[in-house]
Amino acid sequence: MTSRRFNKLATRIGFWVLVAVVLIYAIFPFYYAVITSLKPSSELFSVSYWLDSLDFSNYAQIFSQSSFVRAIFNSILVSISVVAIALLLGITASYALGRVRFRGRTTVMLVVLGVSMFPQVAVLSGLFEVIRGLGLYNNPAGLILSYTIFTLPFTVWVLTTFMKQLPQELEEAAIMDGATPWVTITKVFLPLMWPAMATTGLLAFIAAWNEFLFALTFTLSDHQRTVPVAIALISGGSQHELPWGPIMAASVTVTVPLVVLVMIFQKRIVSGLTAGAVKG
Repeated sequence: MTSRRFNKLATRIGFWVLVAVVLIYAIFPFYYAVITSLKPSSELFSVSYWLDSLDFSNYAQIFSQSSFVRAIFNSILVSISVVAIALLLGITASYALGRVRFRGRTTVMLVVLGVSMFPQVAVLSGLFEVIRGLGLYNNPAGLILSYTIFTLPFTVWVLTTFMKQLPQELEEAAIMDGATPWVTITKVFLPLMWPAMATTGLLAFIAAWNEFLFALTFTLSDHQRTVPVAIALISGGSQHELPWGPIMAASVTVTVPLVVLVMIFQKRIVSGLTAGAVKG
């Protein structure tokens, strides 16, 4: 009896130790970035894990740069546009793939999944030629197009999996009432798909918000760049100075909104990702 109690206590202690290690591993980099952003330049290279005072000079410096503020606006515009387009196309495609029976449906789904596996660098040169040919180089529309190409497959896959689990009786009742496919999607299925839409929309937003390679390649001027590129191009007073304080302040500024969004929609994210895992 004593041995069993000891093993149970040891298991519980080991579990919480593991949880603590995972939390420290996940949270400490962000925590250190926050305290670094709140230190003056003279204290950046003195190692300390606590703040003696708050210094917002790094934040004042980055927000005094019009290019950084413009980059935030560009990122918001591009990310919201990508989410809207991906959800619109994803919902209509998921209805066709999840509710309409036709030959080759499984093949289409496999192709959709296969497209999402291509690394960005593999299609960079070809996509650059397409964007330049369309006249979208150094234009937010070029980023919206390229980001949508890579976020749409995952969106279609998740929404299709969710769409397949909706009761067939709902669609049959809508058809009996004379509803068109568009009315069935928007009035019947859409209210039930919020968990999956929240998941795919948030993940598409995060992907577009954090994307760096396409933003660096397809934009040229400060007026059109997004936040990740703007942070990478923050420079110091000389070519030998790396301004860690402003870089950390900019990183915290663009990370906090994502953390807040994830905390708000965390329950919907979990329910959306597990949609279709259990049938019935």
